[in-house]
Amino acid sequence: MKTKLTKEEKEILDSFEKDEWVPVKDLPKRKKELMSYARNTLRKDKRLNIRISERDLLELQKKAANEGLPYQTYVSSIIHKFINGNLVEARK
Repeated sequence: MKTKLTKEEKEILDSFEKDEWVPVKDLPKRKKELMSYARNTLRKDKRLNIRISERDLLELQKKAANEGLPYQTYVSSIIHKFINGNLVEARK
């Protein structure tokens, strides 16, 4: 039985088969670092209240629903990506 792969899974398999993956030298240390990053990223200890237009809020809620996220989590992720330079402005 042959398994049907998604596009993303196919890209990962192709990358693996091309030997593009490199083993982590000190796996326990790296896992500890990543867990620390995740803990610090996921910790929500401050509150932000903003006023936006109803139209913008509805659009945010739609986009969040398409991503399968609560809209406040979606907004938080957008801010996080922007702060870290991972969110780029779309070209028109």
